[in-house]
Amino acid sequence: MRPEIRRLQASMREQGYVAEPSIVTAVHLARAMEKPLLIEGDAGVGKTEIARVMAAIRGTELIRLQCYEGLDVNTALYEWNYQKQLLRLRIAADERGADAPAADAHAHDADADDDADADDDADADDLEDLIFGRGYLLERPLLRAITRPDAGAVLLIDEIDRADEGFEAFLLELLSDFQVTIPELGTIRAAHRPLVLLTSNRTREIGDALRRRCLYLYIEHPPFEKEVEIVRTKVPGIAEALAIEITHFVQALRKRSLMKPPGVAETLDWARALITLHRDRLDAE
Repeated sequence: MRPEIRRLQASMREQGYVAEPSIVTAVHLARAMEKPLLIEGDAGVGKTEIARVMAAIRGTELIRLQCYEGLDVNTALYEWNYQKQLLRLRIAADERGADAPAADAHAHDADADDDADADDDADADDLEDLIFGRGYLLERPLLRAITRPDAGAVLLIDEIDRADEGFEAFLLELLSDFQVTIPELGTIRAAHRPLVLLTSNRTREIGDALRRRCLYLYIEHPPFEKEVEIVRTKVPGIAEALAIEITHFVQALRKRSLMKPPGVAETLDWARALITLHRDRLDAE
């Protein structure tokens, strides 16, 4: 294992994430190559946790976009602050009303009328440029991730498999060139590329176009020794024997034909529950 990958593995462990070399290598490559990383696996295997850990290591903001059916551009990218725009328009109308008497005093002059019309058009254009400026833009997660002035942001696009295929197509420009196009403002490019992690529970297949733009990582349920270590790391004070018993039981459940096998998250919740109940071992009940 290369020294930089070993250092990253140690940093992730310091943040409480026990990662095998395949996970650390994939994250390192995504960071070094500035490419998105698509992480797939069953629910509860630690996909989302990688983003939280990397944000902590980099000392930066974790920007999360939770995907769902019907997710649209306005929710994910930006929308205009309509209330603020309307307020500015009302202020402009009030200002024009206050200036009306002075304008009426010169209404006898046809040239003055033409000049007034030209001034009105210029004022309208200036006002339109103002209310469709950055000050009236509400940045949603995707836009915020590429407009941060400092480097190192972590963008988590969580459960991309829940979003529609149309939203996938929208992501292609962002993930290819780290830029977005806003009709009123033009193209906005990222000054610093964020570390982008996409997660999927594989409820549907992700399109080939999106996959081509990403590095890929599949996380399996952990082997026995690793899961025991995770339990010991995440549940301080748990007895070694109880950690082993819990892990044996959960791993046996995963071998059954269940609609949803328990993930590591369920293992940890059960361990914390037993500690809260002051249990130090499992019994038949």
